[in-house]
Amino acid sequence: MAVRLVLLPWSSLVAILAILFFSSSSSVSSAKIMPRFPSPILQPEQLFVSFTQTKKNPYETNYFTQILDHFNYNPQSYQTFQQRYLMNDTYWGGARNRSPIFVYTGNEGDIEWFAQNTGFMFETAPRFQALLVFLEHRFYGESVPFGGDKKVAYKNASTLGYLSSMQALADYATLILDLKKNLSALDSPVVVFGGSYGGMLAAWFRLKYPHVAIGALSSSSPILYFENITSPYNFNDIVTQDFRSESENCYKVIKGSWQEIEDTAQRPGGLELLQKSFRVCKNSISASALEGWLETAFIYTAMTDYPTPSNFLSPLPAYPVKEMCRAIDNPTVNDTFGKLYGAANIYYNYTGTATCFDLLDDSDPHGLNGWNWQACTEMVMPADGNNEESIFPESEWNYEARVSFCKDYYEVVPRPTWITTEYGGHDIGRVLKRFGSNIIFFNGLRDPWSGGGVLKNISESIIAIVAEKGAHHVDLRFSTNEDPEWLRDARRREVEIIDKWLAQYYQSLT
Repeated sequence: MAVRLVLLPWSSLVAILAILFFSSSSSVSSAKIMPRFPSPILQPEQLFVSFTQTKKNPYETNYFTQILDHFNYNPQSYQTFQQRYLMNDTYWGGARNRSPIFVYTGNEGDIEWFAQNTGFMFETAPRFQALLVFLEHRFYGESVPFGGDKKVAYKNASTLGYLSSMQALADYATLILDLKKNLSALDSPVVVFGGSYGGMLAAWFRLKYPHVAIGALSSSSPILYFENITSPYNFNDIVTQDFRSESENCYKVIKGSWQEIEDTAQRPGGLELLQKSFRVCKNSISASALEGWLETAFIYTAMTDYPTPSNFLSPLPAYPVKEMCRAIDNPTVNDTFGKLYGAANIYYNYTGTATCFDLLDDSDPHGLNGWNWQACTEMVMPADGNNEESIFPESEWNYEARVSFCKDYYEVVPRPTWITTEYGGHDIGRVLKRFGSNIIFFNGLRDPWSGGGVLKNISESIIAIVAEKGAHHVDLRFSTNEDPEWLRDARRREVEIIDKWLAQYYQSLT
């Protein structure tokens, strides 16, 4: 069985990794291809499966007739499409009791995938007697404008131009208000939740639509990764530290491997040796493709370095970075490529079912490739620089390479300052202290995206929960008996804060 690889955005996430590597200049390789990233799991998270076996249907699927363009009044703006949302009313106390509505602000992909990996909402619903709603982001999953035809919707900039975070937030506000009206639940408070890009949307939603949501839990949301508010080296510095903290030898082997791959590829028979060493399927191979494949494994493993087994992006053991370094430090394996293969196998083949790896497969089973458009317009996040100490080849963030790609592919030029213009970011502590409230920012410091997150309290109600050993939105995952105490504490704090928001809201109604 070959492992299939796809172009995958960072969330949730998530990420702009789909164009990180060709947007930087490397001292090892001057012509890197766009890396192909592993498909997210085709099965639900196992903890979700266990949860559904003891409950009735976890959610029902609904559709809302959504307007195409919220910000213009020309005839085409009034076109509509069907926006999907999932709902679970198992524990809802009802409109008469003004019971809360917990809403997940969907990421750049199929909303079922995110619902199945957001156990925190399912597990806290009984305590709060909350209605659960998961909203799908326009242009992703089944929520595709232009008749649901992706070929039409993704055809060019004239149709993709309706794909933006602003339009998505307006979708969410419109749908929530209509839902509350239909449920006669106008006094039911709304709290929004999200992780990764969805976490960014949750925070921005609270700031943009405070009359719709009373608070937001924004997990692993790098809202400060714009306009060099955060160093472009920070992301890969954290990846580097994750591996280096486990083993200095592990760090050195990975760091030194890139030149060895390049040198081997240039020798007669070198590509055949690489193909054999890494069990690459019998199709074309290049040094750049292999490097992208390995970089992907290291980066996503750092992002999902969870303390318990998971299969969010790929089936992984607990503490997978440690397991990768254990494979690299294995004294019975003497050659560099054997060590790297052992490490990559943790990410790509932990189940042991793959017989070879297809570096050229570009299928997209979850419809995630709309992120490239967003990365070429508003989501310009300089996060791929590598300094001398980096585990990856030394490189600089190259905005001009991004512009060149976007012009060639979409005939558009990115707007790198738009996100900070629309939502803010500069001097965020001083700004949000003046007008913001009721936002929880969770970040795990082993998550590379945490460098662009809010890591300090801004006010009494804008709280940063920082977990030194945490990974990408680990707080939103289903709980297990093996969860460490620091993770249990983080979730308890989140529940206590949300409880306080709701108490204040209900008090304001009396």
